[in-house]
Amino acid sequence: MICNRDRKSSAYERIHPEVDILPNFASSGALARQLSNGAPAHIYISANPKWMSYLEKQKRIETPTKVTLVQNSLVFAGLPAEGVRGMESLPSLDRIAMCNPASSPAGHYIKQALKASGIYTQLERDKRLIFAKDVRQALLYADRGEVDGAFVYRTDALLAQHAQILFQVDPSLHPQIVYPAAMTPSGTQNPAALDFFAFLQQETARTIFRNHGFIVPLDSGS
Repeated sequence: MICNRDRKSSAYERIHPEVDILPNFASSGALARQLSNGAPAHIYISANPKWMSYLEKQKRIETPTKVTLVQNSLVFAGLPAEGVRGMESLPSLDRIAMCNPASSPAGHYIKQALKASGIYTQLERDKRLIFAKDVRQALLYADRGEVDGAFVYRTDALLAQHAQILFQVDPSLHPQIVYPAAMTPSGTQNPAALDFFAFLQQETARTIFRNHGFIVPLDSGS
């Protein structure tokens, strides 16, 4: 996320009505490339740590400010189904949605988890896997009942209208899903940006993150 100026909508802005925040929502890579090309911004939040490293190498963010803002988890969501309680249930299903691992961090995590469970090759060979372009599309397939279930982030699963979380993927099966945040050089020179960045790490913001399904690192002691 690139934060600039304009628009009163956030909890922070309600506390500080004199400050305007303009969020720019896009893929982590797209935002990183914008910053690399000189786009004005004060804060960068990435869903993929590799893009944070990319900007660090280009000195587009201030490394001492980098923090792990929140974490996420993977779940398997679908319409209520008998017997779907874990990874061992998946070979009995016909259609399983997931993000394409070639183009999505979520898909990469899911593939790793399925491989660690020893079932990825079988599901791929039997053509049980339905690749979606992103997590929201995978969730939509599950919400409509077009698949038996979908691997999605917990934060997205909570937005489903009909699909429910059938089980959570064991986090030991894949790398931690982390969202690093850091300030840009211009951000460290902006008092309002510094204050907002601090706010993102305070209890008011942490409560908001929890309510949306994120894991706050301090909760787990990490």
